Formats: sequence, C-alpha cells, structure tokens
Amino acid sequence: MATRPFIADRLAPFATNIFTAINTLAAKHNAVSLSQGFPDFDGPDFVKQAAADAIFAHHNQYAPMSGVPALRQAIAARFGRDSGLPCDPDTQVTVTCGCTQALPSAVFGICNPGDEVILFEPFFDIHRSSIIMAGCTPVPVTLHRPPGSGRVTAPFTFRPEELAAAFTSKTRAILINTPHNPTGKVFTREELALIAELCIKHNVIAICDDVYERLLFDPALPHIHLATLPGMADRTITLSSLGKTFSLTGWKIGWAIAAPGLTLAVRAAHQFLTFSIATPLQHAAAVALNREAEYTPSLVQLLMANRDALADALGSLGFTYYFPPSGYFIIADHTSRGFADDFAFVEHIISRAGVAAIPCSAFYHHTELGRPLVRFAFCKKPETVAAGIDRLKALFKS
Repeated sequence: MATRPFIADRLAPFATNIFTAINTLAAKHNAVSLSQGFPDFDGPDFVKQAAADAIFAHHNQYAPMSGVPALRQAIAARFGRDSGLPCDPDTQVTVTCGCTQALPSAVFGICNPGDEVILFEPFFDIHRSSIIMAGCTPVPVTLHRPPGSGRVTAPFTFRPEELAAAFTSKTRAILINTPHNPTGKVFTREELALIAELCIKHNVIAICDDVYERLLFDPALPHIHLATLPGMADRTITLSSLGKTFSLTGWKIGWAIAAPGLTLAVRAAHQFLTFSIATPLQHAAAVALNREAEYTPSLVQLLMANRDALADALGSLGFTYYFPPSGYFIIADHTSRGFADDFAFVEHIISRAGVAAIPCSAFYHHTELGRPLVRFAFCKKPETVAAGIDRLKALFKS
C-alpha cells in the first residue's frame, strides 16, 4: 500500500521556497546577501520609539479585527491624498499581517475553486501560491524583456493581445504588481487603462500589490492607482504595507483598501487567517504614516545610489542588465558567462565569490523565460552593496 506524503498536494510545489533555499546556501558560504528583498538596516528611530511607547502605554491586547482605528484613519487619509478618492477607514480599510497576508485574504475572499486569476510573470512567488491554494487556476501573462545589451532602460512590457486572450468566462480577478517585483517596471497609464477596460468588459476584480509605491526613481514614471481609472473604484482591491516604505519588513504591517462590498470579502478571509495584527506595532505604524515625509525621501536617495553603483559594476563586468526605475532589485542576464541556467550561475557566485542572488526562473510559470536571468537586491547598506561588488569583480575579472 502506497504511503501518502505528509504534505498536501496543493502545497507540494511550494514546500521549500527559493528564498529559503538560497539563504541556506548563502549562510554555508558566508555570502554577502544581495538576494532577499529586505534591508540590512533599521527604519527611523521615531517609529521604533513609537512602538516602544505603545507597549508601555498598554496597547498589548488583541486589536480590532479590521485594525487599530488610528492606523486605519492614517491609511485612509494617505490613500485619499494620493488618489483623490474618498476612503472610509471603517468600511474600506483592513489591516493585515503585511501584504503577504493581504494577498491571500483578497484571493480567498473573492474567488471560488475553479476560478481563473490572471497574473503577470515574472511574479513574486506568493502571488501564484495564493491563487493555487484558493483552488484557482493562475493564468500567466508574460512581461517580455526588452531587446538590447549592456544597460537596457526600456521596460519589460506585455503584449495587449496576450492580455486580452487571457480573459475568459472563468476569469474572476487579475493581479497587478506596480511598481513591479522583480523588474522594477512601473505600469503606465496607458497599460492600466487597457487593464481597466478588460476588467470592466469581463466583470473582473483587480487586486493591486502596490508595496513599492513610494520607491520611485524616475519622475516621468509616477505610481498610478488603478482604482482612480474610470469604472475601477468599486472593482479594485489595493494592497500595500509599511515594511518597504519604512525599512521595517519584519513588522509585517500591511493593509487592503477596497469598496465596502469587497472589503467584507477580504475581511471574511482575514478573520480566519490571522484575525488581528500586533497592536503596539499598529499604533507605531500610524505615527509612521503621519510622518512619512521625514524618512522616505532619504531612503529613495539611498536606493538610487545603491542601484547606480550595482548597475555600473554589472556593466563593467560585461553583463546586460535592465535598469530599474523603482523598487529594490536589478535583473541581469548571465548567459554571457556560459552557465547552463540561472541556478547554476547563482550557485557559482555564492560558492566562488560569496555573493547571493536569486535565480529568476523561480518567478516564472514558463520557467525557460527566467533561466537567463538573475535578480540582485540593492536595498542594503552602501557598504554591503560595495562588498558584493568587490567580490563579483574579484571573481569575474580573474
């Protein structure tokens, strides 16, 4: 009699994610981490102090399921300023355990098993896993990498006919990540207008992962909320978080913003996933959002400087790389180095140079599209990025 595996079939493809695998290998070789997207420095002291103050002010018991009122009010006010849309903190904002939990809450809340959900590839891994765990079918639409060599500034783009063909009678939702991980792409108004047109035509809900919304490097490419486009306010769930904007990824404070009917769907799932989020950190997050301008501009300048340094180094070593206008990451084409695939290249630079990166095939349904590509993170201290650069130069210039 065959023994049934312990792990459920729906989770078997995700038993060990790429970040755990690479981090384990990197630790073995004491590698500089340019892999996972979290800073190796803390966010601002005034936010940490606000968390300590909240603890000693006795904000230590369960928070309301929807979130601490002060934080929901700060989120609603921020979204209103950004979008120009009205936002009721009581009926439209839900605080979640990072965007990582907001995503499955949105998908579980609105989708039935058998529904289809469109997503763009490359994708952040939890996008696809959330769809599959909901019993739905992910339908990938490729962001094609632009042609060119050396420094490539053109964006990854989807083909309108491929996007249109992805919509069927089974499509329940489309998941959009802008600014985009891992490419750094910022979706344009024209691209979002096409997405909106197709959502309205097919009666589809849009789930927008906007966690990098403040980490923009090109004034010509602003972040645009899909909910602001005609007909989309009542069919868009906007997700974001504190972690990327304030370099506090370990706090896991995120949120979902949606029309009241969609918010009820998100909360229906949220209440059984985590119910409520760390109370003192929510109070501190409210302080952070109300004083955002005191920190974010300096973070953007740091990230831009790190990006430029890493890009220049990759160029000097003969790599083709895709210069990102936002976010934490830069993608490079490793094929000029003669490795069989992205995993072989990453294992080589970890073991031989002590530099960790992420193989991009992990972000694709069509994995062959990612095999030539590797993702480096520059959301680190300047000295960390410099150490990674020095090690890569020592390896490849030898």
